[in-house]
Amino acid sequence: MPLPRILIIAVAAITTVSAVLADAVIPDLAAQHAFNPAWPPHAKFHDAQYMVMTVLLGLTGLALALRPTRNTLSLAAVILATPWLGMIGALLFPGTATYDPEFAGRTLFVLGLHGQVFLAIVLLLALLVAATAALRLPDSPGSR
Repeated sequence: MPLPRILIIAVAAITTVSAVLADAVIPDLAAQHAFNPAWPPHAKFHDAQYMVMTVLLGLTGLALALRPTRNTLSLAAVILATPWLGMIGALLFPGTATYDPEFAGRTLFVLGLHGQVFLAIVLLLALLVAATAALRLPDSPGSR
């Protein structure tokens, strides 16, 4: 299996599970998201919406990455980039932050970036490298 496909599949797997793990499963992180008593129901709704949407985008990207054609790899990369670009784009809106002030002491930073933003940048770079490399792969016979 070519390396670009492996990278895109890895990003698809991370995308599929990461939001649910971070927002609902890992207790310390879930306390800052889905189980944060300070969050109003509408904020929890949008968090749940994001989790479901990310799982669906991850699974769609995974299904496309597993298809034998080169063209579906590029499409998978675009689909998988969507939630990560959305996370970074959300910071452009007034009043948004990567963490709530009461969790400042428990927030992970990597190279000065919030852990989620750092992960988003790493995964976006992996997708860019993989998609660029995928353009150079030969298309499989009979896939047109």
